Amino acid sequence: MDGLLSVNLNEKKNPRKNKIRYSFSDKVFIVIVCVFLVTFTFCVLYPLIYVVSCSFSSAESLVRGQVFIVPVNPSLEGYRAVFNNEQVWTGYYNSAVYTISGTLISVLVTFTGAYVLSRKEFPMRGIITGLYVITMFFSGGLLPFYLLIRQLKMINTIWAIILPGAFNVWLAIIARTFIQSTIPEELFEATALDGGDYFQYFMKVVFPLSKPILAVLALNFAVGFWNSYFNALIFLNDSKKFPLQIILRNILISKQVDYESLSATDAKSLLERQYLSELLKYSLIIVASVPLLVVYPFIQKYFIKGVMIGSIKG
Repeated sequence: MDGLLSVNLNEKKNPRKNKIRYSFSDKVFIVIVCVFLVTFTFCVLYPLIYVVSCSFSSAESLVRGQVFIVPVNPSLEGYRAVFNNEQVWTGYYNSAVYTISGTLISVLVTFTGAYVLSRKEFPMRGIITGLYVITMFFSGGLLPFYLLIRQLKMINTIWAIILPGAFNVWLAIIARTFIQSTIPEELFEATALDGGDYFQYFMKVVFPLSKPILAVLALNFAVGFWNSYFNALIFLNDSKKFPLQIILRNILISKQVDYESLSATDAKSLLERQYLSELLKYSLIIVASVPLLVVYPFIQKYFIKGVMIGSIKG
């Protein structure tokens, strides 16, 4: 006993003896890996840092190309222009409506479909799954898609933005895998013994136990709807219904002006507006990204758990 105590005391007195000793080749490898990771991290973060720095810089320094990492002549002019622009607020509101309503509908449709495909007693499960998988590799094309939306009388309506992507095959397969691998079949048998049917089992057992995968579905759909602009570009005609991404696109292309047809006074005034438009672009990118950055930390733990389950047991 005294020997063990003396050994432990010696280990505490000499902690350096317990450290792992690396060979020269190991140290070189660690240095190379660290340099690679630092370089990769910088390449990933620099565009974000650059956009943030540009949004807080003055318009003149931005146009002159003086901004690299830190803001030059710090100013909130871009953010004041963003929040004073009525079109931006309209686009913000429309994007929020499309994202919230589209996410709710898409999660409900996709998760319900995944639950049906997870039931082994469903007779056509294999055939329907195969048809779903085919759509991941082949599509009908843009023109038939547009004609279908027009025939359904959904042009210039919110449904043209929400319904086409309400069911996502890839996410449905992940959700089906989650249900099959994490929810014991004994729970269904217990529900059946209590007189419950498939709907009650889905609402009282499957749905409450599927928070991780629901978070995965919600985050994926929310990001998709918030960043989506193509459907709005081809299906929406009313500028009052444009989402924020279309507003951003209009700001980006607003710089294309024929300066030769302008007088000196008009050109100077327009040049100032073009400076502000360039600054507004970066400020609007930050403003458009804030909602997702705020929401993600609250569902991060569910998101990681759901993705890991779907990837490991899929």
